[in-house]
Amino acid sequence: MRSCPLLLLGAAPRPPPAALRLLLRRRMASSEPARAFQLRLNPLTGDSEWLVVDDAEPEAPAPPTQHKQLLAATSYLDMLNDAARNRAYRRAIDATVTGPTSRVLDIGAGTGLLSMMAARALAAAGGEGRGSVSACEAYLPMGKLTRRVLRANGMENKVKIFHKRSDELRVGVELDSRADTLVSEILDSELLGEGLIPTLQHAHDELLVKNPKSVPYRATTYGVLVESTFLWKMHDLHSNEANAEDGVFLTPGGMENILSVKLQQHAMQCDAIADEIRLLSEPFKVFEFDFWKRPDSHRETKIDIKATADGHAHAIISWWVLQLDSAGSVFYSTAPKWVRQLSGVDLSQCANGMKDWCDHWKQCVWFIQGTGAPAKKDQNLSLRASHDQTSISYQLNMNDAISSRSPKGGHLTLLPERVGLYGDKDWRSALISVVGNAMSERSSPTCIVADDSVFLALIVSSLLPSSKVITMFPGLRDKGLNYLQAVANANNLSMDRIKVIGGKASSLTMNDLQNEKVNLIVGEPFYHGSEGLLPWQNLRFWNERTLLDPLLSENAFTVPCKGILRFCAMSLPDLWRSRCSLRDVESFDHSVVNDTFGACGDLPGEQQGPCLPYYVWQCGYTKKLSKVYSLMDFNFSEPIHSCFGKTKIEFSYDGICHGFAVWIDWVLDEKSPTVISTGLESRYWKQGVQLLSRPVQVNPSNSVMHVEVRFDHGTGELTFKSVLL
Repeated sequence: MRSCPLLLLGAAPRPPPAALRLLLRRRMASSEPARAFQLRLNPLTGDSEWLVVDDAEPEAPAPPTQHKQLLAATSYLDMLNDAARNRAYRRAIDATVTGPTSRVLDIGAGTGLLSMMAARALAAAGGEGRGSVSACEAYLPMGKLTRRVLRANGMENKVKIFHKRSDELRVGVELDSRADTLVSEILDSELLGEGLIPTLQHAHDELLVKNPKSVPYRATTYGVLVESTFLWKMHDLHSNEANAEDGVFLTPGGMENILSVKLQQHAMQCDAIADEIRLLSEPFKVFEFDFWKRPDSHRETKIDIKATADGHAHAIISWWVLQLDSAGSVFYSTAPKWVRQLSGVDLSQCANGMKDWCDHWKQCVWFIQGTGAPAKKDQNLSLRASHDQTSISYQLNMNDAISSRSPKGGHLTLLPERVGLYGDKDWRSALISVVGNAMSERSSPTCIVADDSVFLALIVSSLLPSSKVITMFPGLRDKGLNYLQAVANANNLSMDRIKVIGGKASSLTMNDLQNEKVNLIVGEPFYHGSEGLLPWQNLRFWNERTLLDPLLSENAFTVPCKGILRFCAMSLPDLWRSRCSLRDVESFDHSVVNDTFGACGDLPGEQQGPCLPYYVWQCGYTKKLSKVYSLMDFNFSEPIHSCFGKTKIEFSYDGICHGFAVWIDWVLDEKSPTVISTGLESRYWKQGVQLLSRPVQVNPSNSVMHVEVRFDHGTGELTFKSVLL
């Protein structure tokens, strides 16, 4: 899976405005250097700007910090450290590119690894000067790196690289003739999400001969019905908030799906929840996709499933198996370890053997809406699966009754982790208690909900009938307003007291407040669209609080009142292996990419790799090596400012320390310290992971490490420095 990151954040970039797209096309068509546009966003302000990435002076590498910002959060490094994947592709390409006149096309070249494999196989077949290898890589920063890798391996004259999408290539212009061999790796965890189908359709229509050779040859998707209380809590908000019994109704009766998980496949490391899953069926085959022929845009299939146990089906967990060669001798699987047989393909025969953890491909979870579907052993269940050009969806029927219900007006979709959090009784209770106490001390409070929390909007609007509520909803905007209007009656709310601004704090004026000062400002903090960011990037709340300061009364109460940066030393061997520096990858030198991708291991001096966001509980084997330490406090009663903290770690356990897990605990009320932790014990938040420049053996008797950290309030970045004493 390849993802082009949003600069600074690691999210996929949005397409540039129409005017910039037109400019890009004109310049690409002219003799000027190729250019691409990259969105840069400041996480503390929400402001963004488009930057031009120019292809001028391709020989010169970009500054290390810029490269890390652009590409360190992508999956390239993890893929290139996946030896089983690399070996499988090499074996399949060697078996496929056997003709001396082969014309190979690599779509989505990445670092050029598959292109170089094809060029090597072509040379071995006597194809020097007779066959050809062409490759396209649309993401310009990646394409510039591709050329550096080709030069480092003496392949710059053996692979033609184009900084274009494959649907921009033309036979007779970029390509001398149609290719007879396709190699590609444009697969995500779901298989289709990176545009596999439209890419193959165009390639077969315009770029390939009829019935070409291909690597991979075929992909097959599989699924299994499971029961899991953990997965149920991540989608059935209605049942879980009913159990909370706190009088706040995010999903009122008759509107059970008004706030729900988006109906799509959600990537997740399902091996991490193996002990919390009961299989209710045997694995079943869903779809096959042949790379050597033009795929259909849409298909539907009915699958009869026999339940293997009594239970409640909460989800379908799915994965895929690649057959990389036409002979059926090279396979790669993303199946979880607890699946043993796949339609005759034994996992032990697959290239990876499912022994190594990897992060670039996970399994996928499709949540069965509502309370799920009851199942009895030997009962026949009917599943309809369908796919469009980018996704696969499911509909489970029992006795012809569909297990899901259509959402009502005002429907709001959130990520599974947010839905699970909103149903958590303790989390809800903590916020209700603190906000309720703060409001009880004010006869007619004016309150601002500074973030995208619909939960807090309902709380502050319902706890005191005389309150006036301003909800910012900087990310949700009209979606938040429509949702509140839809659930207002069920929560006994008058929308006359609620004003939705739908913007940033900087846009709020005293006119919006009817010239009344604000005496309560609250946040979870949560900003829609930023769920995949580093924990301290939710310190946007601190920045918002600072911008709102002129509008606040002298005794204004802030929830949360401060954040505490905490960390713990960790052994993370699986994550380390996926992020460590590259040397030879199937005999091709990739050392030039290490700095660009933010690799760890053998770094010069005290240089360390980037801190990246992960659900640590999904990072393979993990072990705490120290107690939890506090590094610095962020006091929200003060204007936002840069901070510095340092401490010494004394290790509690023997082991190899690979780095730290870092997070923020939100202190809701300092008088009666109520803390909501986003640390290792919670599975609803990502933590930051700072890997060391190289792993170190530690023990409690004589290992001490000095750690320093700096927070830059201008960029929102946190930088670490650690030294073993």
